[in-house]
Order: sequence, then structure tokens, then C-alpha cells
Amino acid sequence: MNKNFNMFMIITGGTFLFCYGLNVFVTPFGLYTGGIVGISQIIRTLLESFGYVFDFEISGYINMMFNIPLMILAYKYISKNFFFSTILSLVLQTVFFALIPIPSVPIIDDILTSLIVGACICGLGIGSVLRASGSSGGLDIIGVYFIQHIQNFSIGKLTMGVNIVLFTGCMLLFDVQIAIYSIINAVIFGFVVDKIHYQNISMTAMIFTKKPEIRNTILHDLRRGVTYWEGHGAYTGEGTYILVTAVSKYEVNILKSMVKDIDKNAFIIFSEGLSISGNFEKKL
Repeated sequence: MNKNFNMFMIITGGTFLFCYGLNVFVTPFGLYTGGIVGISQIIRTLLESFGYVFDFEISGYINMMFNIPLMILAYKYISKNFFFSTILSLVLQTVFFALIPIPSVPIIDDILTSLIVGACICGLGIGSVLRASGSSGGLDIIGVYFIQHIQNFSIGKLTMGVNIVLFTGCMLLFDVQIAIYSIINAVIFGFVVDKIHYQNISMTAMIFTKKPEIRNTILHDLRRGVTYWEGHGAYTGEGTYILVTAVSKYEVNILKSMVKDIDKNAFIIFSEGLSISGNFEKKL
């Protein structure tokens, strides 16, 4: 219960930061973010250019409509937990986008400074949502679905492809300068998300134990490959098993808990920042 409450609070706080950073620091300059939210912002601008006037940020509602078929996809083919945490974030996005006022005059006069501040706040927010096992919806849902069905598929490549089309559209519809600043905002946003989100930090774990069944737990419960061999302690001369596996930083505490449940005396060494080549699944 405490875990679910903490997850709810983190997703709520992270979603608020994302909407606040976008509405207060990015939108006043007419800039756009990437993904489905960026497409929603462009549609909002086009509607306004046709004479439609809104007293609130309508892009949140447009974003929600785009995500309805994607939520059905998440519920049927990904997981129920992923579905519920994502729909929570999407509902909160719709509410916060509508409630957080967009300043008529930018708080920070310099456009570059404002977009950097906004991108950092937005990245911190979405990174926190992802660390709480949530999702902001949109391309995350499509990416996770294709990861399960297409080998070596990358969410990053999908996002990059969509954003290239999106910002090219910005350039043709609006202004080259707006498109360039929007690209800078999206790049900084993505960089901050990567630094906040544990999924993108790979680690190796070396486990010393006398309980060989730990390898089956890693294989079947954590769903990670593991290599093991037999060794001997230099001081006691006693035999021990040495297991090596690669995990994301998000899975470190899960792995620790699994190992300690089986062998309280197990010795574990973690190394961060390694480069992995081969079949290593990135789990959202």
C-alpha cells in the first residue's frame, strides 16, 4: 500500500513538473516539445490561427484523445500495471495543462535561457514518472509494444523519427527559428530524462554465493541472462559460486532483494557505466 502511494505521489509530482515547465517556460515563446504532446500543440496553434479562441491550454485534451487508442493497446498487449500508471499520468497531464496558466509575458526574457530551464524541469518530471514505473503515454506505449514484437527495436529511434517529421512541419508551417529552438528544447529534455531515468544506466552485478539456485531466480523472475562458475575463497578455501549478470540500475534493488531472500550472506559487487553489445533488453 505504501509502495502504491509513493508511486502515485511521484507520478503526480513528476507530471506536474512536466506541465509546469512546458506551460510557464516553453509555450509563452511559441515553442513546441516533441512526441504526441508536440503534435497536440501544433494542432492547438492551427486551431487558433483559424479563429478558435480557448481560455485554457487545449493541447492537454488533444493529447488525451490521441492516447485513447494507445491506452487500449497498452491494456491488451503490454500490462495492466503499465496501463493504470500511464492513464494516471495522462489524466493528470490533461488537468495540469488546463489549470496551470500560461504567462502572457514570458517570466524569463531570454528565449534560450527560458527553454533550457523549461526543458530541465520537464525532463526531471518525466524522468521521475518513468522511475516510478509510470509512463507519459504517446510514443512510450508504441515503443514498448514494438519492443515486444520486433527484435532490436529502439524507442529512441522511433522518437527521433517522429520528432524529425514534427519539427520539419514546424519549420514549414511557422518559422525556422521556432523550429530550431524547439529542437534544442527537445534535445535538452531528452538528455535530462536519460540522466534521471534508471532504465538507461546499465550495470553489471557479480554475486558470490553458496546457493546455486539464485541463478534460476535471476533467469526466471528477473528475466536476465546469467553466467556462473565455481571458485574458492582464498582465506577459507571453501567452494563458492560466482554469478555475473547485466541489469539496468532500476533493477538493482530488485536483484538485491531476490538474492538476500535466498542467501543472506551473499556478497554482491555492482559496477556502473558499462557498455553492452548484444541481446540486452531495455525494460520500461
